[in-house]
Amino acid sequence: MSGILAGRRVLVTGVLMESSIAFHTARLAQEQGAEVVLTGYGRLGLVERIAKRLPEKAPVLELDVQNPDQLASLADRIRQEVGGDGRLDGVVHSIAFAPQDALGGHFLTAGWESVATAVEVSAYSLKSLAMACLPLMEENGGSIVGLDFDAKVAWPAYDWMGVAKAALESTSRYLARDLGPHDIRCNLVAAGPIKTMAAKSIPGFETFRDVWTQRAPLGWDLSDPEPTARAVVALLSPWFPKTTGEIVHVDGGVHAIGA
Repeated sequence: MSGILAGRRVLVTGVLMESSIAFHTARLAQEQGAEVVLTGYGRLGLVERIAKRLPEKAPVLELDVQNPDQLASLADRIRQEVGGDGRLDGVVHSIAFAPQDALGGHFLTAGWESVATAVEVSAYSLKSLAMACLPLMEENGGSIVGLDFDAKVAWPAYDWMGVAKAALESTSRYLARDLGPHDIRCNLVAAGPIKTMAAKSIPGFETFRDVWTQRAPLGWDLSDPEPTARAVVALLSPWFPKTTGEIVHVDGGVHAIGA
């Protein structure tokens, strides 16, 4: 099969619904020639059903990024599933979560336990996932791509998830520094708002609609995750061999436009 990911194997986390950026990333990766392995958390049966809608069959492995045992066994489980050395050429981090009391206008009242959960799941997990996959990447190099939401400014309702995304951006830069000697790149794609399952869990998410409607020079479709998925696939490919520690904005240009 031809394509910019021909002959490559990619791990994609965060596929939950067909509307998710992760699903469209997995689909495009397969269409571009990659072998794809998925991970899911909690609702594995749902992930397996959604996986059947991909162009090619993709195995689904359980992964809770707060579970040290599952992280420690991930490389071996991938090897068992795909055979051989289990080599990975790419990893997609599409994992984020904050408890409800850390969102929706509760910035000043959220307790540390909820904040810690948001930071661990949404930011620290990028490092956790990178280290879990390192044994499968360190010999041949590869690309890690995470999904971001621009953290340069404070957004309505986003609260501690915004702080967690800022931590994600910093984590990616440090991973770029420390994984570079293994020829492993680490980049983020900062997407505009997409109507995904995760987005629907953010109180006040609809307030973003007007911002993007009014300020995106290229326009923005909240129901179309494909532009973001295309950027992720491009960064997974060998077409960006010397790009690392970068944040690529796929938001219709909103990040560049003032009030």
